[in-house]
Amino acid sequence: MATIVANKEFTGNPRRQLAKLFDVSLKLTVPDEPNVEPLIEPGKFGDYQCNNAMGLWSIIKGKGTQFKGPPAVGQALIKSLPTSERVESCSIAGPGFVNVVLSAKWMAKSIENMLIDGIDTWAPTLSVKRAVVDFSSPNIAKEMHVGHLRSTIIGDTLARMLEYSKVEVLRRNHVGDWGTQFGMLIEFLFEKFPDTDSVTETAIGDLQMFYKKSKLKFDLDPEFKEKAQQAVVRLQGGDPVYRKAWAKICEISRNEFAKVYQRLRVELEEKGESFYNPYIANVIEELSSKGLVEESKGARVIFIEGFKAPLIVVKSDGGFNYASTDLTALWWVSFMLSGFYRNCGYHVTLNQAARKAGWLPDDDKTYPRVNHVGFGLVLGDDNKRFRTRSTEVVRLVDLLDEAKDRSKAALARYPTLCKDKEWTPEELDQTAEAVGYGALKYADLKTNRLTGYTFSFDQMLNDKGDTAVYLLYAHARICSIITKSGKDIDELRKRGKIALDHAAERALGLHLLQFAETVEEACTTLLPNVLCKYLYYLSEEFTKFYSSCQVNGSAEETSRLLLCEATAIVMRKCFHLLGITPVYKL
Repeated sequence: MATIVANKEFTGNPRRQLAKLFDVSLKLTVPDEPNVEPLIEPGKFGDYQCNNAMGLWSIIKGKGTQFKGPPAVGQALIKSLPTSERVESCSIAGPGFVNVVLSAKWMAKSIENMLIDGIDTWAPTLSVKRAVVDFSSPNIAKEMHVGHLRSTIIGDTLARMLEYSKVEVLRRNHVGDWGTQFGMLIEFLFEKFPDTDSVTETAIGDLQMFYKKSKLKFDLDPEFKEKAQQAVVRLQGGDPVYRKAWAKICEISRNEFAKVYQRLRVELEEKGESFYNPYIANVIEELSSKGLVEESKGARVIFIEGFKAPLIVVKSDGGFNYASTDLTALWWVSFMLSGFYRNCGYHVTLNQAARKAGWLPDDDKTYPRVNHVGFGLVLGDDNKRFRTRSTEVVRLVDLLDEAKDRSKAALARYPTLCKDKEWTPEELDQTAEAVGYGALKYADLKTNRLTGYTFSFDQMLNDKGDTAVYLLYAHARICSIITKSGKDIDELRKRGKIALDHAAERALGLHLLQFAETVEEACTTLLPNVLCKYLYYLSEEFTKFYSSCQVNGSAEETSRLLLCEATAIVMRKCFHLLGITPVYKL
């Protein structure tokens, strides 16, 4: 029987480590089938199970094999499995499933190592090394509204998970800062403020209202409309006066966006439409030189197989459009990355055009790879797009402020876990912000992003069930248990030992060790709700453990305090990846 040494690359990732063991076993069992990949899943009758036996049998049964069926293949896989400190036992179930029970001693040692070396040693290793995550993408001169909520939150979480997994991430904000609408905005600015140097955010006031007024005048005043159209030509031609006015409008908008990003603690690098504008002509020329661009009804287009309508890259008036800019953005990033994640309504035709140009490979498994990260709508009680009573879209900054205000009001009504300590005004404000914004984020992220969800402050701020409030409270409760022990937890981490003798201790330990594979799955599927589900179940496993196992004052106090600490550390990392600020007192 072979022996395999520990692999530090997969520290704290039992699924990956078992896959390496079974990879050896597969090669020894069926040496003539070298391309079979280990199929390891969490088990029903063990901690994990290997599901290769049935698939292998269907491949080898007509080739004069020595095996008599899937169970025999499973038994052979067990026999060829290298000896490992990770595995306590293996058994066969049903038509050949190989059940694996992990060693409790090894599980405990893995958690002890994490407590000493840090949670980053549990970060998964992904095949992608560099990625651009394109998210949020509001339009200049328009306020961010609830429609930007999902893109911003989901994009930030995907970026955080990839960054934790040692991927170099370029966070891109593809803002709408270029186009014909700037002609009317600039001309309206000139009318209201002839001295544009003195224009301030306060002077303009509500930028959204400024946009609406300029649009109304554009629609009703032919003379103003003509001026606005000429302004576009001057802006795109590089006229310094018009460029300066454009820059002023962009600056005011960015200041408004910053208020939202600061509240959400989201970091982005702006690369708007104007950034790609100088490259568009060359990109269109490259596409034309490859014979991909054709004339159609006065416009220049790319025909995509399987789609009736072509992709218009130059309009009939000679101007560029969104497709021109997006193709140029795709051209730009395709030479810089392994993965590109963004939300775009016509992603299929865009990606097909990029493949025809040779910027992307023909298959979806080779890098550079482009993934469309779609998501459902935020709905109101009427099951329609979430709006105000006056049917206006909800300003995102107002939504965030209300979440904080409601959270603060709720916190002020209840005592904290530390019953002898009242909230200080600063504590109350900081905690209300963490809970309010965290509740908003978690309610969005816990839903599969492909489906919509109904927005409800009452549900998201509920302190029971699968909510951020419940999870933040659970974390604060664990911290309180550790504090009340009076023990120096840092010292215990250095010298203490963990034992997983009780069933609830073992179940909690196993769930802790499944953190890395959960992050890996969430990154691979681009589904943050996978991590949310893990976090909620972690809190449930801890509750079962705490209900069954006395911590403070027990004979097993050191071991159980270390399990508390490990749970708190993993919860904090989950919070970080979801963009939620943990609280220690609630």
